[in-house]
Amino acid sequence: MPLDETLRAVLACPRCKQALDYRPRPETLDCAPCGLRFRVDDGVPILLIDEAEAIRPAPAG
Repeated sequence: MPLDETLRAVLACPRCKQALDYRPRPETLDCAPCGLRFRVDDGVPILLIDEAEAIRPAPAG
């Protein structure tokens, strides 16, 4: 089940509070500033920093 568009519009990265980019396949939410990828399980975004996947090295600081 795809993530609801209204919900996607209000979600933010739990680390930096910036907007998340939605990717439909595989269904994920990406944070460009933090370089984190959050998975979506059965339409439920898993916005736990410890569960996120790094999509690039973390910024310094």
